[in-house]
Amino acid sequence: MSPVETERRPGPGAERRRQLRLQRRSQRLREIWRVLVLVGASAGLGWVLLGQGWSLRSPSQVEVVGSRQVSRDQIIQEARLRFPVQLLNLQPRQLAAQLAAALPVENVQVTRLMLPPRLRIDLVDRKAVARAERRTGKGLEQGYVDRLGNWMTSRQQSGAMASGGAPLLLVSGWQDHLRPPLAQVLGRSGQLGSTLIEIHFEPNGNLWLVTSSLGKVRLGLPDGQLGRRLDMLSHLSSHLATRVKGLKVQSIDLSDPDHPELGLPPKPRPGGPGGPGMGVD
Repeated sequence: MSPVETERRPGPGAERRRQLRLQRRSQRLREIWRVLVLVGASAGLGWVLLGQGWSLRSPSQVEVVGSRQVSRDQIIQEARLRFPVQLLNLQPRQLAAQLAAALPVENVQVTRLMLPPRLRIDLVDRKAVARAERRTGKGLEQGYVDRLGNWMTSRQQSGAMASGGAPLLLVSGWQDHLRPPLAQVLGRSGQLGSTLIEIHFEPNGNLWLVTSSLGKVRLGLPDGQLGRRLDMLSHLSSHLATRVKGLKVQSIDLSDPDHPELGLPPKPRPGGPGGPGMGVD
């Protein structure tokens, strides 16, 4: 064999490298093919799920949990659901706010569940604990409030009242920005030592209570001292009620809890029809 033929003939190392290149190329082609198949299958599955699977086709796919007062039909009506509806087209936060505004509930949580496709509505029932009145541009409006001081319309309170029928307690002069102090008084109503008959807010925010044993009690503007004033009211209900029972107390002023004042009718003057008014600390 001539030297020229020896130089042109590839050696065993070159042939091995060529075989390795062919193997790697074949392996890359197989990997690309697998990726294409997976992408195609995923796209097809996604299309099926989006178009056919992830949708609500009947009311039975709407789950209502946690409420004894709100039915599935009410949820569907207030959410304005029209079947079939795509789950991904529903906005949970927006839907929860919409339901909370229309239904007698304290809290709403909406969850989209995909497997199997359904819509879960978790509710916490709202209960009317007092009748309420508020001033509006159209005049005096009658309604109710829950334990958090939230206003409830007649529509919202339907079927949401505490057991035993309509509440006896009245909240008059309800104002939206006074909900926190109202909730505080409602939460303490069973600890005041006397049955609470009325909670009244003046237009400027001054708070009055009417109790069965002490009558009208002025608490003043609700601020950080409201808790102390309620403590003092509880104390007076326990220790003062029997002492002032025959005095015909007109009101009690607890706006300064350190110096409560009793408003008594004026004593008659000797030989005259009446006398000056008197306050008792």
